[in-house]
Amino acid sequence: MSEKPVLYRKRLIPSECIRLDSDEILLRSDRLLVTRWKTIRPKKNLSHGSSCYLLDKGWKVSRFLNHSGDLICWYCDIIDYTWDAGTDTYVFTDLLADVLLYPSGEIHVVDLDEVAQALETGLLTTEQACLCMRRLDSLLREIYAGRLLPSLEEYWPS
Repeated sequence: MSEKPVLYRKRLIPSECIRLDSDEILLRSDRLLVTRWKTIRPKKNLSHGSSCYLLDKGWKVSRFLNHSGDLICWYCDIIDYTWDAGTDTYVFTDLLADVLLYPSGEIHVVDLDEVAQALETGLLTTEQACLCMRRLDSLLREIYAGRLLPSLEEYWPS
């Protein structure tokens, strides 16, 4: 493994693959990758954040922060990834289903319609859709049991 791997974020809807050159890697192991980043496209409220890629679980949990550094929400992506050892390159594919956790305790599961659309149009295979649903189910179980955020607390940069 090199000191700084190459990271890509691949989205199916809309179709794009972006190299994450400006992401700072804070921690890396065979099961976990932690990054700090600024938004790719400037937004009114969202300024920057950090992400924990739980490679063995197929989740990316991001802490979205506003311009003052206050928490907006935790944004949980269901992902799959490939890693090329020769080039030390990760390609993280967004499997579309997302869970937003707000400081108020609200939980929103979103973009399930995109999963259906991607399955119908062939952007997702049946196997990928099943993988997405299983990973979403295990993520929700961790959230409802109150274990997800405490398990990541030590990884968030200050």
